[in-house]
Amino acid sequence: MTRVHYEKVFADYLGAPHTIWLGRGIFGDDTHGHVDDLTRFVSKNTVITMVEPNTKDVNHAPLRANLRRLQSARDQDGKQLTIVELPMPQPVLFEGRRLPASYANFYIANGVILAPVFDRPNDRIALNTLAQVFPSRDVVPIYSGDFVWGFGAMHCMTQQQPT
Repeated sequence: MTRVHYEKVFADYLGAPHTIWLGRGIFGDDTHGHVDDLTRFVSKNTVITMVEPNTKDVNHAPLRANLRRLQSARDQDGKQLTIVELPMPQPVLFEGRRLPASYANFYIANGVILAPVFDRPNDRIALNTLAQVFPSRDVVPIYSGDFVWGFGAMHCMTQQQPT
């Protein structure tokens, strides 16, 4: 199937006439760019998206390209999105390998946000930003350095498991 075919299925079966196609994912991601490490809808017209401010970092260009795509995208009503930027955590390395650490891999639960943290300076920025976006929920930081060695964090761990 091509993008056009997927867009038709999304419109016909999910009632979603507007599809947003992002580009590459973060470096080290074994999924080739699962959206839960990049950009998350947090309301009907608001997304949180990862950015890498360090222009020398391998993630800077692809995340900048995704930000530009989001800036030109529209919600299901055809309106411009509200975009909240989250900085990437400083690199998380294990045995010389960069792991796919991302604050976007948070989990929204009843009354709380389970937020991955990595013992990096940007943890505080991510937690403060999530608290502003979700003012009626408690933001609970969970150290996720070991989780990302297994290539996932809070959101990944909550996915369905076969019986």
